[in-house]
Amino acid sequence: MLRIFSKTEIQEFVSPREGETKLGEMVQTISSIDDLNNTSASYVILGVPEDIGVKMNYGNRGAQTAFTPTLKSFLNTQQNQFIDGKDILILGYLDYAEEVAKFDGSDREKGDYLVKAIDKKLSEVIKIIVASGKTPIIIGGGHNNAYGNLKGLSEGKNQPINVINLDAHTDLRRLEERHSGNGFSYAIEHTYVDKYFMFGLHENYTPQYIFDEIHSNINIDYNLYEELEVYKTASFENELQRAENFIQEKPFGIEVDLDCIQHFPSSAMTPSGFQPQQARRFVYCLGKNNNASYLHICEGAPAVMKDVIANGQVGKFISYLISDFIKAKNA
Repeated sequence: MLRIFSKTEIQEFVSPREGETKLGEMVQTISSIDDLNNTSASYVILGVPEDIGVKMNYGNRGAQTAFTPTLKSFLNTQQNQFIDGKDILILGYLDYAEEVAKFDGSDREKGDYLVKAIDKKLSEVIKIIVASGKTPIIIGGGHNNAYGNLKGLSEGKNQPINVINLDAHTDLRRLEERHSGNGFSYAIEHTYVDKYFMFGLHENYTPQYIFDEIHSNINIDYNLYEELEVYKTASFENELQRAENFIQEKPFGIEVDLDCIQHFPSSAMTPSGFQPQQARRFVYCLGKNNNASYLHICEGAPAVMKDVIANGQVGKFISYLISDFIKAKNA
């Protein structure tokens, strides 16, 4: 179910300060998704706070805990010459809190049903946002939600679309029960996606059968984290350009799985990964492309740290990515 934020609810996240203006004091809201066409905002922020798909993929729970701290951090960002809150609409979130609380990952049939239900609702909302001429920014949640984003973008644009994924994993696992490891598999199978580029795959966590499938499909390409940061056989900037060239001829989604960032609280936290500024550079550079059509930030899980400080840090970093994307689109 889509829960839409009222202006009053948004204000509860904001900490006003005399002489300053926060984004949360300026952002737009609506009372019904049918009112999207009546708002001047260019960007629509939507939360999908669930970890059902992650549990189905045997990951660490907690991905449902990133959206609220992100919203608090982002809404308290300064409104200044670099970003204008009036261009942003805070829509709300898909509410599956009861299902998240009750689901433990053991009931595979129920989990498959729930993830597919989220797929359906998310794709419907994304399609409406895209068809209204606005750009969705989606905060997860598990990476299973890539499927709903891609389906919604494809249907909103009425064509197969492309996608680039900053991730340690391909999420191209078999077409089995729906989970966070096969969102792209299903999107390709159902022809919502034409070209798919994976940026920064980890050699140690990609099965050979997936490499074999990638190498047999000219519409799928990738680079390796080891090439970029360990072997130094490829440069980050050159690979960014190569990746953009691969997907830029069609509308494309930008997917960021936070488990690719070193020590970042996530459902598959890694001791070896990209630095935060590299993720920001990735989002900013690709966001400048006219065909960049959504941003999805997923798998942040402050709950895995069991530390109140982690909430603020996760929220603050995701907030940076959101503002980087908006600034890039407006550049």
